[in-house]
Amino acid sequence: MSTPRQHARAFSPGSVGNVGVGFDLLGHGIAGIGDIATVRRIDAPTVRITAIRGSVTDLPLDAAHNTAGAALIALREALRLPFGFELELDKGLPLGSGLGGSAASCVAALVAANALLETPLSPQALYPYALTGEAVASGGRHGDNVGPMLLGGLVLATPERLIAIHVPAAWHAAVVHPHAVLETRHARAVLAGAYALPEFVAQSANLAQVLLGCERGDAALVRAGLSDVLVEPRRAPLIHGFAAVKQAALQAGAMGASISGAGPSVFAWCEDAATAARAGTAMQAAFAAAGVASDLHVTPIASPPAQVLP
Repeated sequence: MSTPRQHARAFSPGSVGNVGVGFDLLGHGIAGIGDIATVRRIDAPTVRITAIRGSVTDLPLDAAHNTAGAALIALREALRLPFGFELELDKGLPLGSGLGGSAASCVAALVAANALLETPLSPQALYPYALTGEAVASGGRHGDNVGPMLLGGLVLATPERLIAIHVPAAWHAAVVHPHAVLETRHARAVLAGAYALPEFVAQSANLAQVLLGCERGDAALVRAGLSDVLVEPRRAPLIHGFAAVKQAALQAGAMGASISGAGPSVFAWCEDAATAARAGTAMQAAFAAAGVASDLHVTPIASPPAQVLP
């Protein structure tokens, strides 16, 4: 039997949570941006966070109150490991951005720690621990961010399992991050209140069309379904310039556009990379017209998962 590794580094990408019509259920990764976790095995049966660097540094070093630390604590306790973990985080994602910043830290930490186990777990088996970590930041066990980070691509994340959804390789998303912060708990607070039954029916029909459209490679179905009638109307007022940004994406040829995660980032799905780049540029221009600077990320929707680094 080979000796287990003593340390590992892993990268987790960002993500587009909800994808508009799949609140708390549907998400996909954002290639090229994310967080890195470095994990070492230690003799002490505990989890320690020794450093947090990068785009965000004012996060708790107390493991139980940090998304990555809480995920590793849950992993240790469930597997009854006789050793502990020491963790360093390099944040590439801002928090309160709608890019999955809190989820990426816990997934990167889990993937790195998993590489140190004598018998590493599958991404599906890591999912419950990722949910525990995500709950520290969001207050709920929803997998629309951690799911696609673990599996890659578009993922339907139920409380019990992750289901990969086929998406044509050519389809890309433009994800535009305005230079603003929208705290997840605040964005969830505006969702309180009554919802009409016809809204649920319409949202269910839209989600079904998007999922079928992805599996069949039918862009017309996605265009018909990628419209959030439940959450977007309540969160849109929190994002300065949102209506114009969405309209710019649609006029540039996007299949649909909505809020990424809890916002304030906005995503647009397109049938190819060139259209995504064009839509993203138009979205940035609309934000700029509203007096808001932004960053653009163009990503295949079938994006790669978190992975251990050399």
